[in-house]
Amino acid sequence: MDVVSRSVPVATRAPSGDTNAYLLGTDPAVLVDPAARTDELDRLVRERTVEHILVTHTHPDHVGAVDAYATATDATVWARYGRTDRFRDATGRKPDRTFVPGATIRLGDECVRVLDAPGHAPDHVALEAGRGGPVLCGDCAVREGSVVVGAPEGDMRAYVTTLRRLRAAAPPALYPGHGPEIDAPRETLERLLSHRAERERRVFDAVAGGAETLDDVLDGAYEKDLSGVRDLARATVVAHLEKLAVEGRVRWDGERAARAGASASADEDD
Repeated sequence: MDVVSRSVPVATRAPSGDTNAYLLGTDPAVLVDPAARTDELDRLVRERTVEHILVTHTHPDHVGAVDAYATATDATVWARYGRTDRFRDATGRKPDRTFVPGATIRLGDECVRVLDAPGHAPDHVALEAGRGGPVLCGDCAVREGSVVVGAPEGDMRAYVTTLRRLRAAAPPALYPGHGPEIDAPRETLERLLSHRAERERRVFDAVAGGAETLDDVLDGAYEKDLSGVRDLARATVVAHLEKLAVEGRVRWDGERAARAGASASADEDD
């Protein structure tokens, strides 16, 4: 399946400063994550018969031009079932149809399959471009650096599961929401899983060492200058604390953390 991407400048915290919009197929075609209108994206849309518009998730830096391109193309606008209010609030447009993970959207002799991919956002999906084809992974992965998974939007347990599912699917390539194509998906996904495991270890060690407040845990979990990103790091630490609390390894009430009792510590090396 033909996959074309264009970087669209938007207000985003991503290091690249832009979001990747994608066009899958030619006639018909699917427009994915139209974050904003640009002359180049307008041209590509005009050259294709865009029949469907989807987003990987409804964060503002992925949806800014959904309404404009829907009006220009008369395409069918899709949203995740059960998240239509969230979609409307983000895009200013009510979706025409809804999907559930596992659904397919036909493009002539080919199809786009919707994959469940929560974690970075509760409504996050990925899109497989053709059977066994590359996967548009939105903000699940980036080729360099890491993805913010911050509370209250982010769910660290769900995110780690998503990374494992993508690794098991073994797509030939990942097309991310930000930055260049990921042409070594397995290595990248393993790197991101290792990064999350290491950050979790640091959070747990900080709590085990006596850190109780969020700022104390944050200072113990990071050894780098957080100027300009401290709010993102705080949200990430909360997401890790919530995961550890669900797993019974720490106690976290939203304000103070403590190591769980002896019965929970037996699972520490799982």
